[in-house]
Amino acid sequence: MGSRMFQLLLMSVFTVLFMNENIQFCFRCEFHDGSTCFRGMKSCWKFKIAGMKRACVTDNFYYYDRIADRYHFRYSVLSCRACEEGSFMIFHDLYRETFCCTEDKCNNPEKTLNIE
Repeated sequence: MGSRMFQLLLMSVFTVLFMNENIQFCFRCEFHDGSTCFRGMKSCWKFKIAGMKRACVTDNFYYYDRIADRYHFRYSVLSCRACEEGSFMIFHDLYRETFCCTEDKCNNPEKTLNIE
């Protein structure tokens, strides 16, 4: 029990020391439909390391409508994973568009999601 208390104390001291400058907070949601997060909006964090750009990630998924011959927005995934910005064809009818941002809580879907 003593080592567990020491681990918690060490973690809390470490978090307080680096709270303002070296930690970046982001939103996390597994399924966001453009207006609500269905599995609960949470926050995640990552350390800012000198010389490395860390980012919050927003993945927008689109499905292909054969009749209309265009892609329609389906849902978004918000996370703190490593970011590689760009567009990817996942399946023949599913398209993923990835956006990265570097400020705290910058992947807020209410402010940044642009759905027509």
